[in-house]
Amino acid sequence: MQEFDLRELRYFLAAAEELNLSRAAERLGISQPPLSRAIRQMERRLGAPLFHRSHNSIRLTPAGDTLLSEARKVLDAAAAASRRTRRAGRAAPALTITAAPGHGTRLLRRIADAYARLPGAARTDIAVTGYRAQEAALRSGEADLALLSTPFDTEGLRVRPLCSEERVAAVPAGHRLAGCTALRCADLAGEPLPRWPGDTEATRRYWSGRDRAATAAGADAAHGPLVHDISQVIEVVGLGQAVALVPRHVAGANPRPDVVYVPVADASAHRTVLAWPEGPTGPAVDLFVRTAAGLFAAGPATGHGPDSDSGPGAVAGPV
Repeated sequence: MQEFDLRELRYFLAAAEELNLSRAAERLGISQPPLSRAIRQMERRLGAPLFHRSHNSIRLTPAGDTLLSEARKVLDAAAAASRRTRRAGRAAPALTITAAPGHGTRLLRRIADAYARLPGAARTDIAVTGYRAQEAALRSGEADLALLSTPFDTEGLRVRPLCSEERVAAVPAGHRLAGCTALRCADLAGEPLPRWPGDTEATRRYWSGRDRAATAAGADAAHGPLVHDISQVIEVVGLGQAVALVPRHVAGANPRPDVVYVPVADASAHRTVLAWPEGPTGPAVDLFVRTAAGLFAAGPATGHGPDSDSGPGAVAGPV
């Protein structure tokens, strides 16, 4: 059977997202008849309809739902390959590396400075990005490497551990937990906790301290305010709107009279890693990874690549 080409997948994606062939054709900058023909040709090759059609609307069939998910992956991978290839073909090679502001960029600057002193080092462009945008930049091909910290998904990535630290509870001064010398994750049950954009069940469990098997049971945290960065987390805690689990370095960088930081004995650690996409890497990436490993006495690289030392899984991105 003839495989799809990228043009056909773009045509299908527009129709599937718009669920209106006229709007899809307008979005693609073509007339409707060639779009309709292309979709009919795809359906004939597949032997299955992609859309249920009525007089004035279309909706996806089960086969169409499947192709929608797969088409997005293929088109994203093609775009990422194009970006990486263009960067690799530059006359003066450069690495684009991304990290979250604050702790992440400080660590990255330390690595980049050491790397720049080495013979043959490429120019480094550091991109400061928001919550969990680092992982997305790697997958889209917009960055060659990224500093990630828990929680993130290792699927399709290789990672080099850099450092790990305990998490503490940030609670409002005067809160019932503020006078404790130590807490356990179960003590936070029922307390309002900050919500992050794009939260999943895995990330909610991490931020609420329910990501370890021993602490996963128990009541869900109450919904607290939506936050976009760590400074907002500390503000909502200070206002008495939430409690939060934060890395130890956040406590050190944010001493406040309205916030008390209490150790949490059984909270999972906050880990920071250097990450890059699976697959072949150039000498510039290899040298940068070796530089980071030397500075932080890191363990072996992990991920899903052919020379990885551990298997897949979600590790408990970025603060």
